[in-house]
Amino acid sequence: MSEPFFSVIVPAHNAAEYIRKGLHSIRKQIFKDYELIVVADACDDDTALISLDYADKTLVRRYGLDGLARNDGIRAAAGKYILFMDDDDWWIHEYAFDMIAEKLVLDPVDVLRFGFIWKGRGYYSQEQKRNIAVWSKAWRREWIGDTRFPATLYWSDVEFDRKMHLKEHTCATLNQALYYYNYLRPGSISWRKEKGEIE
Repeated sequence: MSEPFFSVIVPAHNAAEYIRKGLHSIRKQIFKDYELIVVADACDDDTALISLDYADKTLVRRYGLDGLARNDGIRAAAGKYILFMDDDDWWIHEYAFDMIAEKLVLDPVDVLRFGFIWKGRGYYSQEQKRNIAVWSKAWRREWIGDTRFPATLYWSDVEFDRKMHLKEHTCATLNQALYYYNYLRPGSISWRKEKGEIE
């Protein structure tokens, strides 16, 4: 069996109210050469059950840390490139994977940055080069190698991004906003930090 082009990894924590929209935005992609991996982490709701309707692989864990959930997704991944999506975000249109794959076929870099929508504004091009979010990039799985996310509650993606970019690599930018970042969704880690519930 040949490897899929993408492995899409979604760490999910008590996201039953939100996750369907994001998973549906994956399943309606025109580009179909991907696998969808949901890591239902420390869930006390129907997140894992919902993911069974969408995911090729559903992993149930009790970490309570999105970085460790992403690590399990990486270990389970078989794709040439890895895409990350948060459990309350979504892909803006059904041609997103097509556009990313087309760019990577023409220019098979280690990491491809692409744009996103945040607080109603599109971020892409030169602005996007400063972005550290893992969900706005396609990562070549072989380049990731044994690099993993740290066991921290907040901003594990910042440390992962830093470690990855210390490695020798090639990169490119796709000047299109393809991903919707649902910032400060009630109950999310960002929301809990803004409320002072976590340090």
